[in-house]
Amino acid sequence: MDELILTYEEKMEKTIKALLSDYVSIRAGRANPHVLDKLRVDYYGVPSTIQQVANVSVPEPRMLLIQPWEKSLIKLIEKAIQTSDIGINPQNDGSVIRLTFPEMTEDRRKELAKDVKKKGENAKVAIRNIRRDANDAIKKMNKAGEISEDEQKQGEDEIQKMTDKYIAQIDKEVDLKSKEIVTV
Repeated sequence: MDELILTYEEKMEKTIKALLSDYVSIRAGRANPHVLDKLRVDYYGVPSTIQQVANVSVPEPRMLLIQPWEKSLIKLIEKAIQTSDIGINPQNDGSVIRLTFPEMTEDRRKELAKDVKKKGENAKVAIRNIRRDANDAIKKMNKAGEISEDEQKQGEDEIQKMTDKYIAQIDKEVDLKSKEIVTV
């Protein structure tokens, strides 16, 4: 029973991690190297992240500076950024690429805040689905005679407490990210 609960807790933990990694890639008006995390460039036949083939720094609050290890990568990195959904045009001076983040409009901030809430709701749905699967597994164990009615009730209560804890954590993360986005 404890192993079963731990298995489902790990799934809930992974849901939170996935949400947080989604939130890291949402830009909030400030330069954040993590907006490049999902971009890949072909480095000698191997799809690699930009951080693996270049030094990414933040010289100013609204600028990213990308210095590739090899000059031949500049065009590849520039093309990867242009074809992505980042929405920023890279400035290439031959040795480094600069990404200047424009100041976000009020409408764009509201749009991003809605997106943050939507991702939070999706994570909550995932947590509730995990709860349902866990409860189904506990009921099957009871029907199979592996656990008693009391143990089933105790297991379901434990799963519910875990669900409440992770839902509260998602609410907290949604609030934090929304505040970060809306703050000018």
